[in-house]
Amino acid sequence: MVSQKVVIKNPTGLHLRPAGILCKEAMQFKSLITFQFRDSTANAKSVLSVLGACIKSGDEVEFFCDGEDEQEALAAVITAIESGLGE
Repeated sequence: MVSQKVVIKNPTGLHLRPAGILCKEAMQFKSLITFQFRDSTANAKSVLSVLGACIKSGDEVEFFCDGEDEQEALAAVITAIESGLGE
């Protein structure tokens, strides 16, 4: 299992469009990809889980990847977030 913290840079946080882009990126990998925000853990491959976390701009989120392609999955998810998730 690998993990990394990242700060959300999107000015409006993870609303529907960036949440969808994040999930689409996560679904390309076989590994289990979850994230922890505040006191809850959620599935990064579920748009409803991402939206339900109510992540705003400037919030720090920790992503966890566990599986055969965990290194690649973590790198891809972090890169997508740091690039602004299409915004």
